[in-house]
Amino acid sequence: MNTDDFVSMLASGVAPVDHRTLAKRFSGAVLAGLLGATLLVMVIMGVRPDLDQVIATPIFWAKIAFALCLMIGALSMLTRLARPGMAPGSGKLLIIAAVAAVGVGSIYVLMVAAPDVRVAIILGNTWQVCALNITLLSIPGFIAVYWALGGLAPTHLKLAGACGGLLAGAMATIAYCLHCPEMEVPFWGIWYSLGMLVPTMIGALLGQFWLRW
Repeated sequence: MNTDDFVSMLASGVAPVDHRTLAKRFSGAVLAGLLGATLLVMVIMGVRPDLDQVIATPIFWAKIAFALCLMIGALSMLTRLARPGMAPGSGKLLIIAAVAAVGVGSIYVLMVAAPDVRVAIILGNTWQVCALNITLLSIPGFIAVYWALGGLAPTHLKLAGACGGLLAGAMATIAYCLHCPEMEVPFWGIWYSLGMLVPTMIGALLGQFWLRW
């Protein structure tokens, strides 16, 4: 068999690449993650009874915006990292900006608050379960995101895994806002962030093994 015949044999039956594969996989993963976390909140935890009133307050949407910025930033990085040799891109800037803004807001709230109520502002009434609840709610998104990555070809495995975990945690946090009664910026600046950090760290650890190809 000469070279031309060998090349022709290898090329036969090759189907065209669907350039929408990456968008399809991640849109499906995001939808599954958000729906899964929201259903868990509604069935297991319950929606806060005053939700119809609290959605009219800016602070509620600030909580949503915080998690949404992290979700968009992580998704932006992940769609790049899912391709071989790609750099994470500018999505990290949105993540840094969101965390910095909430950090500044938290410091301001604590500075203007009376010293004897600062601890209560930080701990709220649900600090013991907040991060754990977000971590548990991230499971559907974690599974969906890793399924999406499993059909792609990341090369920065640890970073891709971390971004996948952050994406799952951010989706879980958005859903958790429907249940969580806490409204103080320092509370969700600390405990929401911790709840998203846990799946991020788990993703970084597992990504080194589960994303190999």
